[in-house]
Amino acid sequence: MLEKSFVPYGAYWSSPFCRWQGALASSHALELAGEVARAALERRQIDPRSLDALVLGMTVPQRSSFYGAPWLAGLLGAPGITGPTVAQACATSARALATAAAEVELAGAASVLVVACDRTSNGPHVYYPQPGAPGGTGAAEDWVPDAFQRDPWAKNAMIQTAENVAREAGFGREEQDAVALLRSEQYRAALADDRAFQRRYLEPVSLRRGKREPVVVAEDEGVHPTTREGLARLQPVLEGGTVTFGAQTHPADGNAGLIVANRERARELSRDAAIEVRVVAFGSARVEKGYMPKAVVPAARAALAQAGIAIGDCKAIKTHNPFAVNDLYFCRELGLPLDAINHYGSPLVYGHPQGPTGVRLTLELIEQLAISGGGYGLFSGCAAGDTAMALVVRVG
Repeated sequence: MLEKSFVPYGAYWSSPFCRWQGALASSHALELAGEVARAALERRQIDPRSLDALVLGMTVPQRSSFYGAPWLAGLLGAPGITGPTVAQACATSARALATAAAEVELAGAASVLVVACDRTSNGPHVYYPQPGAPGGTGAAEDWVPDAFQRDPWAKNAMIQTAENVAREAGFGREEQDAVALLRSEQYRAALADDRAFQRRYLEPVSLRRGKREPVVVAEDEGVHPTTREGLARLQPVLEGGTVTFGAQTHPADGNAGLIVANRERARELSRDAAIEVRVVAFGSARVEKGYMPKAVVPAARAALAQAGIAIGDCKAIKTHNPFAVNDLYFCRELGLPLDAINHYGSPLVYGHPQGPTGVRLTLELIEQLAISGGGYGLFSGCAAGDTAMALVVRVG
């Protein structure tokens, strides 16, 4: 259990998440994250030069991203700080947060900035030279789609992991469609009153296009209208399967950030010092080959055990649910009704830019707890390699 790690209330943000090949498809993910972070810190009257360190999380390389966190620090106006670049597939956000918390808990840092970003659109095409191969022909890889299509250890595509769990657990097409419809309805609650909930954390992105007026992206792009009838018309992606495009997430682009600090510094940077947000515990897990959606359960149990609480003690729960199967399995194993989790939306609806997904879910978790009077909150999300990470926060 952590004792010294806090998130200053309001010292966090997320860009809108934009669909594959959408509004952010031509923006360099790291440069855009620097612009968004700099503007967000300025609006919150936080001097980036006052921070002690930086952790960058990203999974899809961009040009010059070898320079990672030090470059990002310069872009956001803090050239005197540095830190690591973290990549752990879809668990990158949780790992970056854990890294920042370790800096506070163990290294004595007063405040550490976490920024996570990814652009799944227009991912790199990689060529691996093989001079000793016949004809000297090398091997090629499309970084993003090839990763989705084949786990080199389990020898399956990610969607196959959802089909494996659905088959073993007995989750049919109708149950998955019901989850997709429910999550869409929950997301609509975040749009009520002119997006009142999302305005608590969503940071608009200004895109410069030559000499023309900047284009401002203020809302998620790629959220499809969802109806029971529309879901029923979709065909399974795999022949003989049950998972449709309506019951899985879509690749997206975006970024998100937050500050992890000690208690004193968190109070100084907080939008409301009466609200205290403590990072309590982390957990991770790995399950058998080809059953990725299962991993959210042991990861959640590990984080809850570290926190010394039970699932019933959590007033809010968020999951990274690339497939509706994830939530079906999570809720069945932990004894929860499906509508007990993912209030205000989830990646199943607004997309998955990999690196920043968990940060956005964590700050949505914090805001939900703040609205409901505080308490414990849990985030758990699966990741490539049949793994998952989870974290517990407490808002007081």
